[in-house]
Amino acid sequence: MYFYVLAQLHGKVALITGSTSGIGKGIAEGLANRGCDVILNGFGTENEINLLKTEINKEYGSKVDFVGGDLSKSEDIIKLSQEIYKLYPSGLDILVNNAGIQYVSPIESFPPEKWDLLINLMLTAPFHLIQRFLPSMKTKGWGRIINMSSAHGHVASPNKSAYVSAKHGLMGLTKTVALEAAGTGVTCNAVCPGYVETPLFIHQARDRSKQQGITFEEAKKQIVQVHATGEPVSVDQVGEAVCFLCSPAASQMTGTSITMDGGWTAR
Repeated sequence: MYFYVLAQLHGKVALITGSTSGIGKGIAEGLANRGCDVILNGFGTENEINLLKTEINKEYGSKVDFVGGDLSKSEDIIKLSQEIYKLYPSGLDILVNNAGIQYVSPIESFPPEKWDLLINLMLTAPFHLIQRFLPSMKTKGWGRIINMSSAHGHVASPNKSAYVSAKHGLMGLTKTVALEAAGTGVTCNAVCPGYVETPLFIHQARDRSKQQGITFEEAKKQIVQVHATGEPVSVDQVGEAVCFLCSPAASQMTGTSITMDGGWTAR
C-alpha cells in the first residue's frame, strides 16, 4: 500500500483561459503553487495583467506568460496557439478551458448573437484548443485537459438557454476526448462548480444587500439557496480540484467530472 503525494508539477506548462480574474485566476495560482509554469489569458489592461504576472511569479516562483485573444473568434484561437507554440515548442502539458460569460433571457427574446457568442466561447473554443494541443500531449505521453463546466452541465435553469446548452455540450466533449485519448497518457475531465465566491459573486451580493435592505450575509444566502449546504464554493477549492486532476492519484480518472455545488444537483 502507498499514498500519493499531491501533484508537484515542476516543468509542466499550463494554459488557463479566462484567468485574469475569478475562478481562472484561482486555478492559475493553484497550479503555480505546484511548480507549474502558467500561461494566463483573459481581459484586463496591460498594467493589470503585468501586475498579476508579477504577483504570481513573486508568490510562487513560477514562470508566468500572458497570451491574449478573443476566444469566441477562430482566427484569434489560431494566433493564440501559434504564439504558445513559439513560447513552448513542445506545446502544453495542461489545458484548462475556463473562459466563460453569462447572458440571461427567455428564449423568445434571447438575442441570436448572444447565443452564438456563448456557444463559441464556452463550447467551440474548447474544441479548437483541444484539437490544437492534444496531438503534442499524445506525443509526450502525458497531458491533462480540464474543462470547466458547471452544475448547469447537469441541470438546467430557466432563461439560461445558451449557458446551459454550452455546459451540457462541454460534458459531451469531455467524454469524447477522454475516449479518443485513452491509453495515450492524456486524460480529459470536467469540473462542475455551483456558485463560486468570486469578486463578481461578492459584487452581486453587495448590490442585492443594498437593493433589498438586508445584510451582506443574507444576500449571499439568497444567491446560493440552491446549494443544500447554503454556502458558496471557494475559488481555492476549485483550484485544488483542478490540481487533483493533474495528480498521479487521478491518472485513472478520465471522461468524468468533479461536481462542487454544495449538494445542488443531489436534489
